[in-house]
Amino acid sequence: MSTDYQQARETLGIRLRELRLTAAGGPLTGPQLAQRLGWQHSKVYKLENGRQTARAEDLTAWATAVGRPDAAEELLVRLRGFESHIRSWRRQLAAGHRPVQDTWNVAVRQARTLHVWEEAVIPGMLQTAEYVRHTLLRYAELYGTRPDTEEAVRSRIRRQDWLYESGHRLHALVWEAALHTLICPPSVLAGQLDRLAAAVGMDTVELGVIPLAAPLKVPPASGFWVLDERVAVTEDWHSESWVDDTETVAMYLRVWRSLRQAAVVGAEAQAVIGRAQRSAC
Repeated sequence: MSTDYQQARETLGIRLRELRLTAAGGPLTGPQLAQRLGWQHSKVYKLENGRQTARAEDLTAWATAVGRPDAAEELLVRLRGFESHIRSWRRQLAAGHRPVQDTWNVAVRQARTLHVWEEAVIPGMLQTAEYVRHTLLRYAELYGTRPDTEEAVRSRIRRQDWLYESGHRLHALVWEAALHTLICPPSVLAGQLDRLAAAVGMDTVELGVIPLAAPLKVPPASGFWVLDERVAVTEDWHSESWVDDTETVAMYLRVWRSLRQAAVVGAEAQAVIGRAQRSAC
């Protein structure tokens, strides 16, 4: 079981124990609570010690049994929070970069609409193989992962087949700074910008570029993806988070739409990309 997931189970268990010990009418022992719930008392201790994953109905019943039905929603929010996947890079990359790319491929294949925001790099769905290669090599150096770069490159490039299937739509926003980021040699960046410019005319792609001078309603923070308005994915240097609770996904979409207001598309986007192309030469 993942370290992050287990820590979340243990944190929930601590909260369950607090509720048991502060029950309306006085503290309850584990066996007393189990009797109220009609459970084996071992289940109470497994939940409190993070050795068993609670179900939603377990948490609702627990809150009622301790005389705190008002705490049920808090417990359910905690459950939804740790059921969202927090995947540390150290753990994910232990087997190399290829498995991470394969996982993403499965998730993207299940989606019909993608909303993407990238502030520092070109979105993966629009990257060239050379750009992917240099990006993954940078991460491999940072995390000290095993050298499976070529397998990972092929896996990420295969993901782009999604763009050529009817009924799919990629809504991508890129900050102008990403068009100049030299995480690869200038010649590779030039080829990547050519690829990006070609994507402007694709019927499955809406590409918006936010000029550096554009006024923004929200800060251009970390990049994120929203798949079918049902799951949001974001990452930092430590981990990648997959969040599927409705309110959080809706918040990411609000951020995306706010950023979209500052973006240029079509010929204006081509002009911004053209400036970057001339700069990369």
